[in-house]
Amino acid sequence: MTDLYHYEAELRREGFAVLCGIDEAGRGPLAGPVCAAACVLPAGLVIDGLNDSKKLSEKRREALYDVIAAEAFAWAVCLVDEKTIDEINILQATYRTMRGAVEQLGLRPDLCLVDGNRDPGLGLPTRTVVKGDASCASVAAASVLAKVTRDRLMIQYDDLYPGYGFAIHKGYGTKAHYAAIDRLGLCPIHRRTFLKNHGSA
Repeated sequence: MTDLYHYEAELRREGFAVLCGIDEAGRGPLAGPVCAAACVLPAGLVIDGLNDSKKLSEKRREALYDVIAAEAFAWAVCLVDEKTIDEINILQATYRTMRGAVEQLGLRPDLCLVDGNRDPGLGLPTRTVVKGDASCASVAAASVLAKVTRDRLMIQYDDLYPGYGFAIHKGYGTKAHYAAIDRLGLCPIHRRTFLKNHGSA
């Protein structure tokens, strides 16, 4: 995965020393929060097996999370809950998580690299990177941090709200999840604006 480090190496040659990768997890689910992570990796660090979190097994993501958390120069995560998502919409909630993660870093990046093609308004030099989680090491690291953080929370919610299968589908709109909603109604962590055609619990 040497290509994963090429883009940031080029940026460092341009004079951007502190690069912050930013990615989110949980924009699409029917339940639970959206989460974003910001991650600054030390120059020269190569993390074996790092890739877009969606291309990794859950076991591999968990292992990488521990490596990233230990080796990153700085990192932070931010979550915005389902009630706020319903109030301000998922796009604005996602931007809020990204801004919150960067604010919690404790340092000022020279350049923020945001996965996708939309600038979340960080108030810092920013470049959007389409498919950044598959082409940029710090963004890939952020994607793992965000995904694992959110998945762990959804597993906790599975104990709190049994019967929906949150530990399995993590809140995404699977056939089993919709069937559980039809059977049990909505629970407190469901996003009402995502489920306007389903009755309230």
